[in-house]
Amino acid sequence: MDPTLEKILKLPTKQKILILVLVSIIEAAALVWFLYLPKQTELSGLKAELSKLEGEINEKTRIANNLPKLKMEYEQLNQELAQALTELPNSKEIPSLLTSITTLGKNAGLDFLTFRPKGEAVKDFYADVPVDIIVSGSYYSVANFFAAVANLSRIVNINNVAFSDIKSVNNRMMTKVTCLATTFRFLDKKEIKDDKKATQKK
Repeated sequence: MDPTLEKILKLPTKQKILILVLVSIIEAAALVWFLYLPKQTELSGLKAELSKLEGEINEKTRIANNLPKLKMEYEQLNQELAQALTELPNSKEIPSLLTSITTLGKNAGLDFLTFRPKGEAVKDFYADVPVDIIVSGSYYSVANFFAAVANLSRIVNINNVAFSDIKSVNNRMMTKVTCLATTFRFLDKKEIKDDKKATQKK
């Protein structure tokens, strides 16, 4: 028999019980440290992963449930874009649009003193096309001209309107009007790429 074991067996009962309790505590501590705590850590990690996956499932379920609505919104945006495209001319249509503006002015009874297109101002996907205009005629003719421009199918904004040389001629109030007419055009893909390259070089 092992001498150590013999010594333990010869000990008083109280000491034997104490040794048994200590051995049990050490075994329990070893089980907690080496088995329970690692498993508990692993379980916590799995719970966190499960919670994350449940969140992703809920989000994807919400998107799937909203898919018909999102498709309708997408179609509506496409229709609005198509409508916007009809209101903004491309580069080929600008000359005819400018000709239309002068025709409207002449039909309204105005004399064009200045009609000077300025340099385009390029934005993200479109460009401003400003034109300095000076016309002379009656107040009535000016009002008709502005109304006709507003009714064009293309967008044309009239800004910086200034009246001068106001006088009465044959019982008609005549005036000279200086203004800035601005229309807009979509940039084609090549122009957008070139503009981005120019911006990156800066």
